[in-house]
Amino acid sequence: MSDSNSIEAIRNSLGAGELDAALLRAQRLLEKSPENHDAAYLAAVCYRYKNQHDQAQQLIDRLKSTALDKGRIFQEQGHLYKAQGQLESALASFKTATEINPALTASWQSLSELATIVGNAELQRQSTLQFERLGQLPKTLIAVMDLLGQGRLYKAEALCKKYLLKYKTDTEGMRLLADIASRLGAMDEAEFLLDSAVELSPSNPQLKIDYITVLRKRQKFESSQRAAHELLLTSPENPQFQSILAISQMQMGNYAEAIRLFDKVLRSLPNSSATYTARGHALKTWGKRSEAIESYRKAIESDSAYCEAYYSLSNLKTYSFEDQELDAMNRLAASTMLTMTDQVNLHFALGKAYEERSEWQRAFEHYKKGNYFKKQQSGYSASQMSEELAAQAKFFTQAVLGELSSLGYSDAAPIFIVGLPRAGSTLLEQILSSHSQVDGTLELPNMLTIAQQLRRTAQKYDDLSYPEVITKLDAKELGELGYGYIEETKIHRQGAPFFIDKMPNNFRHIGLIKTILPNAKIIDARRHPVACCFSGFKQLFAEGQEFSYSLDDIGQYYNDYVSLMDHWDSVMPGDVLRVYYENVTADLEAQVRRILDYCGLPFEEACLEFYNTERAVRTASSEQVRQPIYQSGVDQWRNFEEYLQPLIEKLQPSLSIYPKF
Repeated sequence: MSDSNSIEAIRNSLGAGELDAALLRAQRLLEKSPENHDAAYLAAVCYRYKNQHDQAQQLIDRLKSTALDKGRIFQEQGHLYKAQGQLESALASFKTATEINPALTASWQSLSELATIVGNAELQRQSTLQFERLGQLPKTLIAVMDLLGQGRLYKAEALCKKYLLKYKTDTEGMRLLADIASRLGAMDEAEFLLDSAVELSPSNPQLKIDYITVLRKRQKFESSQRAAHELLLTSPENPQFQSILAISQMQMGNYAEAIRLFDKVLRSLPNSSATYTARGHALKTWGKRSEAIESYRKAIESDSAYCEAYYSLSNLKTYSFEDQELDAMNRLAASTMLTMTDQVNLHFALGKAYEERSEWQRAFEHYKKGNYFKKQQSGYSASQMSEELAAQAKFFTQAVLGELSSLGYSDAAPIFIVGLPRAGSTLLEQILSSHSQVDGTLELPNMLTIAQQLRRTAQKYDDLSYPEVITKLDAKELGELGYGYIEETKIHRQGAPFFIDKMPNNFRHIGLIKTILPNAKIIDARRHPVACCFSGFKQLFAEGQEFSYSLDDIGQYYNDYVSLMDHWDSVMPGDVLRVYYENVTADLEAQVRRILDYCGLPFEEACLEFYNTERAVRTASSEQVRQPIYQSGVDQWRNFEEYLQPLIEKLQPSLSIYPKF
């Protein structure tokens, strides 16, 4: 392409007010490179300036699905709505832009201006404060924030590290580098950075809040509770600090204290929908379903557009929306005031509501919309994931595993339950944790963190990546990784000889597990391909399951999972126990005895009455596992079969080998 039609030339023409020239250059560039997102974005800006709003909207709609820099796309959408006098829609778009990329000063400024016009004093105050805060930050750190908002983590990391080489004690730079480390899975690095930053600037509450957040992600709940206590002592009547401590108490299992603190917050902020919703989460986890429903409904009473509360009700699984609630949700869906996050929550809730009423097509359309909006916030690449899983099979041959298996830590305490979400792993965990010799824990992030540490180690070598970098570790280092896993997970155990780690994504790292913990048990929880994938598609996960936002992506992921598990079976035959959900629901006792035998545990009747076991369950299946086995959910996907044909076609490789029950 000629220099006259470059992105820089288009920007220069725009800056000079030469709209026709800028648009012509953008159009020429798009003719040669139709997928050039920068050219399409600048063309949309030109059309807006020329008041050709329909043309601008067409480009923006296309960019929402394809461009990586989603924040700026929604910022431009906000400008376009504002130019057309659609102020509520503009507000929602600018909110979405700042949710995705908090470094967009133009969006914060526009939010402040629009909030003043519509009379939203609190939004005006918050937007102005953020706009002013950004104005006080060094330009380099704003650039780091911007790269973060675009999902360009490695570039953000390099720029931030370069800045900190010059300004070693800049706590805002340290905070941003900790955020990057956390997103990259380097949680130990994030914790160290924030711990150091808090020590340098002990009066900065945001540093302390971020530190508490990282401790929670690391599931260091006692430490996060102590840090939350210390934060509250600095301002005992601060409702935000009270809420932070309440969440820490909830994660420690101190539900009564968590509710007491949430109630205290509500005395100060009686219309806080977020607090009512968080209170509902605590009650749900505690097993107090009716009280949780009441709290979620209070959130909606306080703010009829608080979509997270509607989703929280739907996520109770056994909850049925009343007619007036459904009408209210449909009115919201027809409005233009919702952010992307609102849209996600609302459409998933509506999907559940219509499924409950057996209106399958309407339910599917809402699930599809919810996932569409969620995928717009994601940078997930199915092809990249396929490559990562193929790399596991390529490296971990039978010979390599044979060489490595004697080098790890010999502790046989861990029982890993792996697979896809919604495949029955929570049920298996509840069954096993009902045994007197087994502790149930959580979906532990520790093995994923170890894998991420190895990826970062591999960056030191030009010719290695994970998992090949394992060859650079000696027996002592591999043993220390296994020992470290056992020590770090002790905080979740109650003293039983065995414990469960049910992080489903650990199937990606079975080679690593058997290298550093060669005596660990591994159970593969498997469910019918379509049933499992569709159940994941209609479940809004908090984080970590980005493959689930598209039927094509989730189908590819399931196929890749089956291929990798087949590989593990071939290179370590008999080491992984496969448990089919359909078998468990058809003959519970036979499967319980089989699982216990694999784990080397004696049979206990309590495992058959798992639904009576008192323990907090934090996954989407929390209500189901408090009930006896039922088979009604096995074939629920068939109600949607006519809408799932693309998924069924995608899953043919897995369907062709799945057992008939």
